[in-house]
Amino acid sequence: MSDFIFVSCISQMKVAQERLLASPCLQPGGHRLVMHVNAPSAASAVNEVLDSRPSARWLVWLHQDVFLPQGWDHLLATRLKEAAARWPHIAVAGVYGVKGSGPSAVRAGHVLDRGRLLCETAPLPQEVDALDELLFAVRTDVPLRLDPALGFDFYATDLVLQAQAAGLQCVVVDAFCEHWSDTPAAGLASRALALRVAASGAVFESKWRHRLPVSTPCFDIDAPGSVQAFADAFAAPAAPEAA
Repeated sequence: MSDFIFVSCISQMKVAQERLLASPCLQPGGHRLVMHVNAPSAASAVNEVLDSRPSARWLVWLHQDVFLPQGWDHLLATRLKEAAARWPHIAVAGVYGVKGSGPSAVRAGHVLDRGRLLCETAPLPQEVDALDELLFAVRTDVPLRLDPALGFDFYATDLVLQAQAAGLQCVVVDAFCEHWSDTPAAGLASRALALRVAASGAVFESKWRHRLPVSTPCFDIDAPGSVQAFADAFAAPAAPEAA
């Protein structure tokens, strides 16, 4: 039985071919990869596989722009076993996340993000309260599912909070990979992206109002409206209408 089954949503096949599909462990004869093209949400892809009761112990979700270096699957298996020795109720594991919230929040992870090495000082593995969506693994034998109402934002941290509410644990492990997102790391975001994030943020804030404040790798959410305020500040202005 394979330890892993991989799932990804594909919106740009060229990007997937250059990054995700170039990963050595996902070549023909390697691990099974389930790709959903132009899916309406991350949940629609992940939940379908989880509901099918796959034989693999872990489902690994990853973005189309993630590249896994040679031997990454063996590294992840080793790191998960090491983490399970400390936290026997692990249900979700990622490669980048946050422990705590607000000014005292601690970032944890080791990834190459858009050409910039992120190697946080927090020791790994590290139990966390939020995860980045770029890559995470969820056990296939626990009743956790992604929330389709969140679309393509906040669903990893939502999964962490679901797991914690069920008495399960979530960690970041040292399983280095590359993330080549075309989303700008700083400056203004496209208006369409800002609107999408704000809509998902409103759903997340309402759902987890009793758990706020929550810090994700991208947002500090203190109260309902926090994500909308961020989106308003960093959205590119609307294009002027044609005369």
